[in-house]
Amino acid sequence: MKKVIAINGSPRKNGNTATLLNHALEGAKSAGAETEIIHLYDLNYKGCISCFACKLKNKKLINQCSMQDELTPILEKVMKCDVLIMGSPIYVYNISGALQAFKERLEYMNLSYDLNDRNQFKGQINVGMIYTMGISIDSMIQKNMDSMFKLHAALGSSVFNGKWEYMTANQTTIFKNPSRYVISDEIEKKQNVAREIQFPIDCKNAFEMGKNLVELYK
Repeated sequence: MKKVIAINGSPRKNGNTATLLNHALEGAKSAGAETEIIHLYDLNYKGCISCFACKLKNKKLINQCSMQDELTPILEKVMKCDVLIMGSPIYVYNISGALQAFKERLEYMNLSYDLNDRNQFKGQINVGMIYTMGISIDSMIQKNMDSMFKLHAALGSSVFNGKWEYMTANQTTIFKNPSRYVISDEIEKKQNVAREIQFPIDCKNAFEMGKNLVELYK
């Protein structure tokens, strides 16, 4: 049975990102996988500290991070899974700091400075990424955010030797009670429309992503 792990890079366990991740896990389950979701904001950890312990010639820490904190057992789990699906809200045109720190630790410990063998991971993990954001698709394109998506895809697929898929959910609802916050009526209206019409489609797309990443595993 394939093992699928979802990493929630949002501080909210029931927000847009977590909802889509859970739909992706439902898709994975429909393909016969065992699933688990991990909420990064429950954990106390740091990003990579550039200690280079995972790059020493003695090879004691191949595919392992020397730092010992609450992320350590999570990294061990991920290295044994078949499919990894990460999700993050977009904060200031980038993924959350929590997910960035997780990705630093996970990806760097699997890379090498040996030009003949840049990838220390010899297995396969199919990877999916879900990005949620309040801005429209047009604004996303205008801000050239596709370059970030492509960078994540290139690094993810090269490190983990598997398939890579990503999706975006745009104009997602930001506030549960908009009247309490400074937000224009136009933005609020567009987000409400997207919530009613587009978000159910996004949920279906997330389901298909989870299913596909399991079925594409070889």
